[in-house]
Amino acid sequence: MAETIFAKILRGEIPCHRVYEDDHVLAFLDIFPLSRGHTLVIPKEPAATLDQLSDDAAAALGRVLPRICRAVLKVSGATAFNVLQNNGALAHQAVFHVHFHVIPRFDVDGAGAGLGVGWGAGKLGDDGAALAQAIAAAIA
Repeated sequence: MAETIFAKILRGEIPCHRVYEDDHVLAFLDIFPLSRGHTLVIPKEPAATLDQLSDDAAAALGRVLPRICRAVLKVSGATAFNVLQNNGALAHQAVFHVHFHVIPRFDVDGAGAGLGVGWGAGKLGDDGAALAQAIAAAIA
């Protein structure tokens, strides 16, 4: 895996404002936040994208994400939030270490503190059943 700023943070070479840490997960404030309380949650296991992450590291993230979201909501006073996770350059991933953004949302930000979410939904084609079967068969 490529050297990343998150690897340097995990090694203690770059400081961060930690909000949570255990043996498998580190959460800290984003230094370029989209809103007050914007928090990054990363696994300590090095993996560029979610599909490369071990089941154990993924489970550790899944256990802690709801607790971090609740804390961010409580402290920020937000009434809503986004959890955003990008995989690969085409999906707008900028740091190639798995990470989740917990982004509080506020009514006063209008469109939402610099985060625009467009959802250009299409329609499931006639091959839906075959596609579902193929994906199900590929799950290891």
